[in-house]
Amino acid sequence: MAHIPVISSHVLRGLPAFIRDELGEKVLHRANRAARFDAELIEDKNYYVAQRSVLDFVNTTVEAAGEPNLGLLLAHSMNVADYGTFGSYVFSADTLDQAIRRSIMALRFHSTFDKLLLATIRDEVRYSYSFALAGSQGYQPIASTAAGELVSLFKAYLPDTWRPLRVELDIPKPTHTTLFEDVFECPVVFNAPAVAVVAERHHLAASSKSPARSVLTIDDVARDCGEGAPRNMLNVVFELIRTQLTTGNVSIEEAAQSID
Repeated sequence: MAHIPVISSHVLRGLPAFIRDELGEKVLHRANRAARFDAELIEDKNYYVAQRSVLDFVNTTVEAAGEPNLGLLLAHSMNVADYGTFGSYVFSADTLDQAIRRSIMALRFHSTFDKLLLATIRDEVRYSYSFALAGSQGYQPIASTAAGELVSLFKAYLPDTWRPLRVELDIPKPTHTTLFEDVFECPVVFNAPAVAVVAERHHLAASSKSPARSVLTIDDVARDCGEGAPRNMLNVVFELIRTQLTTGNVSIEEAAQSID
């Protein structure tokens, strides 16, 4: 039986308010219907939703807004620190290098079948993220927001004046690339193998800019998130139905649609 990628509902944090304020209540309702969940009710809770549903939520919003670069508009507001205990654990690291390695180690509590990698080549460090459904319909804005999330980790440890050497996106090169470069304030490479942020290697030793940060361990994440993101079909279906209970509308048919 096929694997069904899921991801933490914390990735939706802030999106419902943005959609309502910028596009209106009707667009938010349409996006919720397309995704088969109520984003506002689950964005701050420990739920896991099908990645396909997240794509449907974002794609419906993009179509309603008539703005294919919606992901770029959201990129600056994306922050791994908002991702519940997972984010708190990552940002409680003393150095940037430790924070990146924590994100890789704890990824199983955030999503399934995604990949985070850290690679160093000469004087450069490349921190990359592969979304399990990369290349699917509606993925392009996800790539831009994912890049914003990776950048947020660097910004928590580096000076405000810091900029990436480059950002890499695993989407086709658009007709106009300057908008991407303006948002990320660096060169942007397209048709890359994964979303990535490239920086000077020596930055890995940078210390946190937040002396009052939480002190968390991987055990704290496990206590809050249980065994992590569900991987087998039965547990995925259970989680989708648990999410539906927040609205009081349980539907086996909609759960089935979420996992295709």
